[in-house]
Amino acid sequence: MKLIVGLGNPGDYYSGTRHNVGFMVMSALAKQIGTSCAKKENNSRTAHGSINGESVILARPQTYMNNSGESVKALMHKYKIEKQDLIVVHDDMDLPLAKLRIRNGGSSGGHKGISSIIARIGSPDFARIKIGIGHPAHEANEVIDYVLEKFTSDEKKNLDETIDKACKAIIDIVDNGIDHAMNEFNSNDNKSKQKNEKDKEDTNHSI
Repeated sequence: MKLIVGLGNPGDYYSGTRHNVGFMVMSALAKQIGTSCAKKENNSRTAHGSINGESVILARPQTYMNNSGESVKALMHKYKIEKQDLIVVHDDMDLPLAKLRIRNGGSSGGHKGISSIIARIGSPDFARIKIGIGHPAHEANEVIDYVLEKFTSDEKKNLDETIDKACKAIIDIVDNGIDHAMNEFNSNDNKSKQKNEKDKEDTNHSI
């Protein structure tokens, strides 16, 4: 059994904001597997289903971002989930808008939700799917306002494709493991970058 957690803040006020991209992925994945995050348990909205025969629980913690670890730990305890079976989806300001990156373990990178999970479960060793939301152009004191802004309509066009990609990445982790997914999805970005650089080089040579 896998526990798949999308981070965000509960309530209509935060719906559609940059910090809630993890919630968006959970809603999209739940729809794909024929369910919805409607069940209330352990300070989360959860959905129970399966991905290619593997039992999964999708969760949207309702404790607000900074206390995400509270509900994650409770669900892990209730369903006897090991840390290697935990997948967390969250926003990342250090990645360009709509860029996806899969990581296994490591520090929180300053993300309060990830910090809370690490502190509560006592380990950083779990899979993360990070979705880029870009960084505010001005001073650090504007970060809070930035992550709580709603995506613009233009941004959402790019984001929708990335949310679908995140769902595919989760399915790949469930089916084939984290190493396979990292190689498949992270290396695709590298291949695209290399192709773009080669195309640029070829163009320069033709001038």
